[in-house]
Amino acid sequence: MNRRAALAILAATAGGTLLGGCGPREAARPAAKDEPPSSGRKRIRFATDWRAQAEHGGFYQALAAGEYARRGLDVEIVQGGPGVNVPQLLASGAVELGMGSNSFIVLNLAQERVPVRAVAAFFQKDPQVLLAHPDPSLKSIADLKGRPFLLSDASVTAFWVWLKAKYGFEDSQVRKYNYNLAPFLADPRAVQQGYLTSEPYTVEKEAGFKPRVFLLADEGYPSYATMVLAPDRLIDGDPAAVRAFVDASAAGWKAYLGGDPKAADDLILKDNPEMTRDLLTQARAKLKTNDLVGDQPGLMTDERWQAFFEVASSQSVYPKDMDYRRAYTLEFVTSAPPPSPGQ
Repeated sequence: MNRRAALAILAATAGGTLLGGCGPREAARPAAKDEPPSSGRKRIRFATDWRAQAEHGGFYQALAAGEYARRGLDVEIVQGGPGVNVPQLLASGAVELGMGSNSFIVLNLAQERVPVRAVAAFFQKDPQVLLAHPDPSLKSIADLKGRPFLLSDASVTAFWVWLKAKYGFEDSQVRKYNYNLAPFLADPRAVQQGYLTSEPYTVEKEAGFKPRVFLLADEGYPSYATMVLAPDRLIDGDPAAVRAFVDASAAGWKAYLGGDPKAADDLILKDNPEMTRDLLTQARAKLKTNDLVGDQPGLMTDERWQAFFEVASSQSVYPKDMDYRRAYTLEFVTSAPPPSPGQ
């Protein structure tokens, strides 16, 4: 199972978000040259949604640069993977904080009344894309009407809901997608789901052409991504620790995208030997070019959450009377984060 498959399953599984095994844990620590964490710091284990990659770069940058340590935190980054279920780890107390990949996951937790909330969103744009063959007549997603869409079952119950509501697409356009490029490459009219930092690069490398790429967020898809999730027991019991993590992570994302990423990339490569520097470089470039993080890393608003809920509930994904506001709190992102201590 690849990353897209695992995240899609989580997004689509409302009643089963807390089911399944946790899998092995792999924790990133500061580089050996750094001082050992102080025993007096607050321990925070942060579970990511997949193996170490550029999409986690800001957190690794904050770790490598000592942003967490300077704010009194002893942070471990717990790598995700196909056997790691972040909501389950949070609910069981195996980690203090976790990563939420998209807004469906967060609202699914709220629907099931799981006491976990989003406290920050570090991707203002969801990296979900649609890929098509290079065709000058394709100017926007609306131009894909009538074409076959290669989608996973989970995607049909997630972003396809928004596509139908916005563009009038029909379920008859959907074809089964099994995370294999061959059907897409064989049909010049086919449209395939993908992730901004992954499938376009793979198609270009393996097929020798640049696909037409449509970032859903650029046409109004309101989902957040790369959110920090916290259980209510931590939000209520130690809000200072939550704020410290959010502020340090914001500093890390600014440094990773605006400065030298080498320290973070070194930690990523150490955690994930299957990763390569060229993959990290192209992914980081796309994060910057497409402004996925935004000017205020971590920002969330009531308006964005309401817009997402209204689309999803209008398509019967959630009851219209559901209290979607219990899915998140703006307590930790209502103002720009302060500078790093000592700066």
